[in-house]
Amino acid sequence: MAKPKLVRRALDSYTVKHIGKVICRGDCVLMRPSDSSKPSYVARLEQIEADARGENVRVQVRWYYRPEESIGGRRQFHGSKEVFLSDHFDIQSADTIEGKCTVHSFKSYTKLDAVGNDDYFCRFEYNSSTGAFNPDRVAVYCKCEMPYNPDDLMIQCEGCSDWFHPTCIEVKPEEAERLDHFYCLDCSPENKKKLQNSRVSTRETDVKVDTKRRRR
Repeated sequence: MAKPKLVRRALDSYTVKHIGKVICRGDCVLMRPSDSSKPSYVARLEQIEADARGENVRVQVRWYYRPEESIGGRRQFHGSKEVFLSDHFDIQSADTIEGKCTVHSFKSYTKLDAVGNDDYFCRFEYNSSTGAFNPDRVAVYCKCEMPYNPDDLMIQCEGCSDWFHPTCIEVKPEEAERLDHFYCLDCSPENKKKLQNSRVSTRETDVKVDTKRRRR
């Protein structure tokens, strides 16, 4: 005789008792990895369901991949808190949830006054089978023509408005932080770098760089 099919019901929310947090669909969470030496996995909750008694709670998740987990690996422009929203879905026990986190848009992340341990950002979707990204290209800056890494200090040319890494223009970071004006080689009246106590800022905002240093 066939066993009766277990009926499961969807939940709008659920309290994860061992962390004392309420989770809902759409929340981002940290999940316990199979290898304890690795950092927690980052995932977005797509669905929460329990058995008829409200027990044996499971969650359907959509995984975020860290750059080092992708086919191409981590690259210079990837931020330390960057994750990619993948097409990899899974079912996990709610008991594997270690905490809640926030995955910001790239623009929102760059405007944070301080970055906490549970703050991440995402600017790409990732195909886990092919290694393809969406979008497949983003704006590049500096002489090195690299996408923006929000962890890195950059200075803006007042002539062309492009952004440069101090090391790429042979300026020490501590010198760059004291600048008020900067003209790149192409924009300098003397056709050379002109550093005059230059104004420094992160790319997304126009405030002093020391107020945007990421506190971890």
